[in-house]
Amino acid sequence: MRRETGARLRSAMAERGVDALILLGNSSVVYATGASWPLGDAGLSYVERPVAVVTADDESPHLFLPFREGAAHESELPADHLHGPVYLEFDEGVGDFARCLADLIPSGAVIGIDESTGAMSRAATSLFPGGPPADAAAIVSAAKVVKTPDELACIRTAVRITDEAMVEVDKRLAPGVRQVDLSAIFLRRAFELGASASMLEPIWQVMPPTKAEGVWTTHGDLALPLLSTERELVEGDVLWTDVSITYQGYCSDFGRTWLVGREPSPRQRAQFDKWQQIMAAVLDVARAGAAAGDLGRAATAANGGTRPWLPHFYLGHGIGVNAAEMPMIGTDLGQEFDDNFILQPGMVLVLEPVVWEDGTGGYRSEEVVVITEEGSIRLTDYPYTPYGSHVS
Repeated sequence: MRRETGARLRSAMAERGVDALILLGNSSVVYATGASWPLGDAGLSYVERPVAVVTADDESPHLFLPFREGAAHESELPADHLHGPVYLEFDEGVGDFARCLADLIPSGAVIGIDESTGAMSRAATSLFPGGPPADAAAIVSAAKVVKTPDELACIRTAVRITDEAMVEVDKRLAPGVRQVDLSAIFLRRAFELGASASMLEPIWQVMPPTKAEGVWTTHGDLALPLLSTERELVEGDVLWTDVSITYQGYCSDFGRTWLVGREPSPRQRAQFDKWQQIMAAVLDVARAGAAAGDLGRAATAANGGTRPWLPHFYLGHGIGVNAAEMPMIGTDLGQEFDDNFILQPGMVLVLEPVVWEDGTGGYRSEEVVVITEEGSIRLTDYPYTPYGSHVS
């Protein structure tokens, strides 16, 4: 898998005339090297974190780690490509790093970088003697947008782990259970099944009956997502669930609407029926060669001319080493972006339309699909209980 993703990354570099990449973003480092640093402490994650250096003429990236034993798949990298920590928040650390780069990157090379610290900006002339760096994030994004067969296998496994862990959560869903209890159940089972990390703090959001009763937002629409608390669930609560774990660095995404202690009302069932119609319309046009904008138009038409997703969110997004990555469909990137983004075989999308009607708590679910020449293949295999069966 690393040979294939590495080849895709170097090809994307060549297309943009970039000779070397300096990668600080955790997901970019995962994609380039397979090593993932646990981001349990948000403060330390910006000081002690992995850094990757990718050069066009070397199949193996260089990896800088706070601790050598922190490298997943360490054995896949030659010993002389594994380095000690770099402290890029500090002037002294950047100076040391610049001296390392002089030995790794040829003089005059065009360099790309995905993130920069203040200390790196102050030392830009020594770090980037060939001129201002290119945007490495765009290069990595272009490389990873189409998945290799091995990447798809990792995503499938992550989805399977998530689905199986959610079975245990559903068994415990009842009045009196706290949101954090559901998180504990899910995470324990997911790690028992082989999860590598929790990518997203599990969300079990209790939706307000009406927008007016919900949390105030600057955009005037629903707040999503909100962090889980010790609030005890009560009968009739409408939960919008959202969880993501990683397996070997690759993410799952799971979303369903659950009801606590009761069956859906006729109005709620009607919302689910509408959601099914919208999802079926989107899947009908989702195939290689279609524009992302085609999916948005199909969803809007099936919803009677109104966009069936939250205005600050999206109809769909990609998934891989990030829980949400390109393509982003229906965002503030705009209609022109969507119409110019053409789906390719091997892209993986998370589709998540929303149907809202005041007085019900709304309906939202997610499906993970792989784009093919003929259409799409669903990776998720979780029922929509208590609402009904799979989309037909």
